Amino acid sequence: MQLHFTKMHGCGNDYIYLDCRETGLPAEIAVWSQKLSRRHFSIGADGIICICPPLTADGDATMRMFNADGSEGKMCGNGVRCVAQFLYTHGVPKDVIEIDTLMAGRKTLHRKGEGLWQAEMGHFSAMADTLPAVGLGTGPLVHAPLTAAGKTWDAACISTGNPHCIIEWPDCDTLPTGHALAAIGPEFEHHPAFPEGVNTEFVYIESPTSVVMRVWERGSGETFACGTGSCATVAALVLRGVCPRNVPVDVHLLGGILSITITADDNILMTGPAETAFVGCVEV
Repeated sequence: MQLHFTKMHGCGNDYIYLDCRETGLPAEIAVWSQKLSRRHFSIGADGIICICPPLTADGDATMRMFNADGSEGKMCGNGVRCVAQFLYTHGVPKDVIEIDTLMAGRKTLHRKGEGLWQAEMGHFSAMADTLPAVGLGTGPLVHAPLTAAGKTWDAACISTGNPHCIIEWPDCDTLPTGHALAAIGPEFEHHPAFPEGVNTEFVYIESPTSVVMRVWERGSGETFACGTGSCATVAALVLRGVCPRNVPVDVHLLGGILSITITADDNILMTGPAETAFVGCVEV
């Protein structure tokens, strides 16, 4: 069977995009995500994102995202911008696009320029039951002692539709990446405090409006960027009194820069690129 796809990325957070608006979600999607996401052996990606019919009458599409291990994710901030860009160039040429999700609600995207979108990401929460998290108290989990990878960390735990654990790092040069990140990332991802797993962000603070972040994503490992993780990071630093509200904060990732604003009422605005790498056809 020939499968037509579009490869897109937001700051290097790359997915295989399938237009399922007419066909619906493929029954084999979990297997395809595992098979096609393998770098060096297939297309290579952080997973597959399916663009499905909208759940509501006023929606433009529904986003379903599947990690490289075949598990379904709740939300992808970089992915939702790419879905908006795909729709804009494939029959929905609107400057405001409404995208439904099964587990993270409706996301409204505003076109800010060529391949540039701002997503209304909704509210964040630091309460344990929203992540979920156990054994760390009920929250807000702004300073939560968490023992993992041989030491106790001062963690902030934030839900932005996805669960996140944010760890401040003392200097930029030693921010974990590659083998160093792979050595500790799974210790957080599979920690018993997070029964559904967790994404972990290691963050160096350059200034109140500029941070450097590396991320270990549940189900995918290290990625070049994480949109919901960038949102969670800035939200955590706002709660800690490091970053201001109503002011854009630049999050520097391996794949680029995202601009995150936490509003006075705890809403999140995320602005960043959405780019098409190539289109193709693969045998499945």
